[in-house]
Amino acid sequence: MSEHSSGPQVLNSVGGGNSVDDNAARQALLAVRHEVAKAVVGQDATVTGFLIALLAQGHVLLEGVPGVAKTLLVRALSSALSLDTKRVQFTPDLMPGDVTGSLVYDAHTSEFSFREGPVFTNLLLADEINRTPPKTQASLLEAMEERQVSVDGRARLLPAPFLVAATQNPVEYEGTYPLPEAQLDRFLLKLSMPLPQRQDEIEVIRRHAAGFDPRDLAAAGVQAVAGAQDLERAREAVARVAFEPEIIGYIVDLVRATRSAPSFQLGVSPRGATALLNASRSWAWLSGRSFVTPDDVKALALACLRHRVALQPEAQMDGVRVDDVLGSILASVPVPR
Repeated sequence: MSEHSSGPQVLNSVGGGNSVDDNAARQALLAVRHEVAKAVVGQDATVTGFLIALLAQGHVLLEGVPGVAKTLLVRALSSALSLDTKRVQFTPDLMPGDVTGSLVYDAHTSEFSFREGPVFTNLLLADEINRTPPKTQASLLEAMEERQVSVDGRARLLPAPFLVAATQNPVEYEGTYPLPEAQLDRFLLKLSMPLPQRQDEIEVIRRHAAGFDPRDLAAAGVQAVAGAQDLERAREAVARVAFEPEIIGYIVDLVRATRSAPSFQLGVSPRGATALLNASRSWAWLSGRSFVTPDDVKALALACLRHRVALQPEAQMDGVRVDDVLGSILASVPVPR
């Protein structure tokens, strides 16, 4: 991927597969890109990243300046996948219970009952997650890792599938709280939504001038083309995607190189290595193959690893970019034949 890429490059054609059912599930998921494009222009790679996260049962951190359609993309994705979705606007005064739910006293029964928070959904849109303090950010840790919420000593399972799509403004923007390392490490991918190219921006303005209403996706023609059953079949197929021992060795060499890179004060954890393997298997299956190649690993490396490392203060002052350092590591670590 180039340094401006937000995710794996989108393939124009897909073939192969293990069965008719697998191919049907794959084509249904790939059709999601077309539906989302009816509402969001020029973000096929980002949508593909979300599909990979759903297949790998991970979560997505979506970063971009205000006004590049981060929220609209997530809403369009949930409509195309026919998934239940809820949105939480993260603000400085948001409390953990506002996200997970809380016990509420019922005067009629004189008992406390649990009122579910918005986290009880398939696709949780955590909008501007870095505008709320760390205490509220941390309320998602258990939900993201264990797919459950514990309140008053009782664990309550979340619906399946479950994905957190957290949007954030770049950290240099005023009024933001950087996400702690433990929180960042629970996101499978960090995708960047850049400002659109000139032709894409012209198309965006043309659509709005023609009456496009981002609040009415049905009027824009966005239809449900896949569902939870397609996603479940696809996950079963991804679990059958093969990988050679050399692929695991290659991934381990990449993450270990981040721990010794002079520009990094924090390298990638073993969880990051597992995430890269899972994402690579999902991308291989979505590309129509039943095995993982080094190119699959390379395609997902930046999106999987960029949020799991931290630059040295000196490197930050020198204007070093995380993606540039990771690119150098990808170029220097030997690729298995």
